Amino acid sequence: MGDHTAMQAGVEYAEAPINHAEDTQGFLHDVLEGLAQSPAMLSPKYFYDATGSRLFDRICKLPEYYLTRTEMAILERSAPAIADQLGPGVLLIEPGSGSCAKVGRLLRHLCAPAGYAPVEISGEHLHANLSHLRGAFPDLPITPVCADFTTPFSLPSDIPETRRRVVFFPGSTIGNFPPEAAVDLLRGFRGLLDDRGGLLLGVDRRKDPRILEAAYDDAAGVTAAFNRNLLVRMRDELGAEVNPAGFRHRALWNDECSRIEMHLVSRGRQTIRVGGRTHGFHDDEHIVTEYSYKYSAEGMQRLAAQAGFRVSAQWSDDREWFSVLWLTT
Repeated sequence: MGDHTAMQAGVEYAEAPINHAEDTQGFLHDVLEGLAQSPAMLSPKYFYDATGSRLFDRICKLPEYYLTRTEMAILERSAPAIADQLGPGVLLIEPGSGSCAKVGRLLRHLCAPAGYAPVEISGEHLHANLSHLRGAFPDLPITPVCADFTTPFSLPSDIPETRRRVVFFPGSTIGNFPPEAAVDLLRGFRGLLDDRGGLLLGVDRRKDPRILEAAYDDAAGVTAAFNRNLLVRMRDELGAEVNPAGFRHRALWNDECSRIEMHLVSRGRQTIRVGGRTHGFHDDEHIVTEYSYKYSAEGMQRLAAQAGFRVSAQWSDDREWFSVLWLTT
């Protein structure tokens, strides 16, 4: 898991009321496509309904889940240095802005920022999460955009003039994309930048597999509930015949691919019926729900280079478990 990700077709919020029928059809299409694969897969973009978002908020506070608090600490300690690197008059663009919890730490130190453009899946949640930010920064122009940041989207025409555009992509969300897709995503972010722009990127680092596996399989079982919530959503929203308790959560480290894998593992033989189709599962057969890639310093440099960036600066915690990178073209 990275922080809350947003993956839904969209345009500017003012022109894009939520179409729940289209959302449901898209969900059903993706479920049917995913269950037909071998191994079966469910997209992690469907983790984040209201229940999933609440569960993820709990995950971020668990002792095992180091990612959020480690990155927060980096931003708290290094925000002045990051702000110096970015310079004055910055327009900050945040794809997958979620609760906007991290950006405030950076905004406090930026010199005369030109504006902030959060990009999120749901206009309703986007505007609700901005209320505290507007109160904290009343003079900051904020231009929310409801869009799918994984596909090309345009910034509104009334976006503020700026000396430099910076994409802020924290939370190690880049790790939720396979390397090829991650390169494509970073190339897409390049299209939002001007000649002086850059990308501020949160990256989770390779480390002891025991630490990684514990972060994705906590002792309290919150991540397990978060994972099984995909099946609850299928049952409640798509009318699927599925028993969420019939699957157990599993998280494991794949060293060859440098990724954590989250699975739902069948407890015995069973079937899932959804959308007029039946999918049978043997005992211990699994559904892949998420890959979370972890990077060495060299691996991240290679990824950035493939997307046309170079690592110009970086800030890490003392254990070097997590890094915030400043990528420029």
